[in-house]
Amino acid sequence: MQPVTDYTSILSHFLIEGTVDCVQPLGNGLINDTLKVTTAGADSPDYVLQRINNAVFKDVDLLQHNIDAVTEHIRKKLIEQNETDIDRKVLRFVKTDEGKSYFRDSIGNFWRLSVFIPGSLTLERVDPETSYEAGKTFGQFEGMLSDLQEPLGETIPDFHNMELRARQLHEVVAADPMGRVGEPSVVDLLHDMDADMQEMCKAERLYREGLLPKRICHCDTKVNNMLYDADSRKPLCVIDLDTVMLSFIFSDYGDFLRTAANTVAEDCPELSSVAFRTDIFKAFTQGYLESANWFLTPVERDHLPFAVALFPFMQSVRFLWDYLNGDKYWKVKYPTHNLVRAQNQMALYKSVKAHDREMADFIDKIVR
Repeated sequence: MQPVTDYTSILSHFLIEGTVDCVQPLGNGLINDTLKVTTAGADSPDYVLQRINNAVFKDVDLLQHNIDAVTEHIRKKLIEQNETDIDRKVLRFVKTDEGKSYFRDSIGNFWRLSVFIPGSLTLERVDPETSYEAGKTFGQFEGMLSDLQEPLGETIPDFHNMELRARQLHEVVAADPMGRVGEPSVVDLLHDMDADMQEMCKAERLYREGLLPKRICHCDTKVNNMLYDADSRKPLCVIDLDTVMLSFIFSDYGDFLRTAANTVAEDCPELSSVAFRTDIFKAFTQGYLESANWFLTPVERDHLPFAVALFPFMQSVRFLWDYLNGDKYWKVKYPTHNLVRAQNQMALYKSVKAHDREMADFIDKIVR
């Protein structure tokens, strides 16, 4: 932790109101260091200071351009809708004395500052109620950005590109740098993946054929990436906008369900306990389609069950790729940790596929 005097120096480059009283850690983010800046006096707002992880987000200028374009567009939409609580419904970033929305310090760290939203909190609990609210909120988020004309860049190129993940797996299998390809559990996983790999790369093919659009998506949809009103527990706004970029809507729809609708954690070794929670699927889908159905194409709607299956399959491929490559991407707690993760996600994929017809029927019932 840096001394408060360092933070004070950093904050002096932002056009803040009031005087800084204290700076304390906030939240449990895995990518960026996040701190709450409390100001003295009741008339000045508090702030959220973040150090941007430029090892992950290598083009900070592009990253902040995306966030500025998105938040300004949502703010404009809220004004048009006569929203009276705008500053709690969209993040507001503070400019520096150079007119930018980020500051680079003398040792090369990048910082940004947003206004803290009072009376708000994040939730970690995933149940049908919070899943419904999440689906509705992320659908609204996509809808508000459906007419944004400002071009956005890819903050993480090919983030959810299944064809890329298939190529990466093929390459590491051919190289076998750790000598793990012949392990029985690996052989079984590769057999399962090979059987469905072409089907799981369908989105990229549909896009090339002009049948599937790319839209502005959040690309990291989790319950804790929304702020809720502390009293009503109703959603206020979507946060953690670093991965907002063009993608298939499958990213927002399928990735939420990958984490939320698994009965166990993604690294649980008890594979017989892995199962797809249809109650979470139905709640999230109900909320999502209530707010997003108006802009979705028939191809997008028809492939929502595909999206639910795609993300555990893709994550299984990525975990296996990392295991075969020597566990260089994800931190591991024991030698076969990534292998267990890959097996877990493959088990979830199979459970999802077993509910394919049920999912399609439920979606049809909603949109009819």
